[in-house]
Amino acid sequence: MTIWTLASRAGHPFLSADDIAADAPLVRDTYMPMAEITVAQNGACIVGFIAMLGEFIGGLFVSPEQHRRGIGRALVLHAAKHREHITVEVYQANAQACDFYRSLGFVATSRRDEDDRGRPYPIVRMERFSSL
Repeated sequence: MTIWTLASRAGHPFLSADDIAADAPLVRDTYMPMAEITVAQNGACIVGFIAMLGEFIGGLFVSPEQHRRGIGRALVLHAAKHREHITVEVYQANAQACDFYRSLGFVATSRRDEDDRGRPYPIVRMERFSSL
């Protein structure tokens, strides 16, 4: 949850600290137990993780001090090895994440005006097929 919190603050500056704090119990108690989680480690220290819900990336979070070192890319490519199709939803305002997923062959397929909590933050759905 520490990595989730730090990465959420870094990647979602448009969300308030209260928004992130309100999301934490849902992530910890509902989403994480449902997910297949793969972690990235630097020695004995966990530096990131991907949480897969079937073919859906429920979360990809890397410690901010470890950004731009290929950790997120490695986690997504590892998940892609085992799936023909992967989807993800990204806040439209998180341009870095949108660009990151595009660089891995994801394409935007739809958009909605609110996030899962009903907040007015547009979400972009992106998909990647192994044939891309």
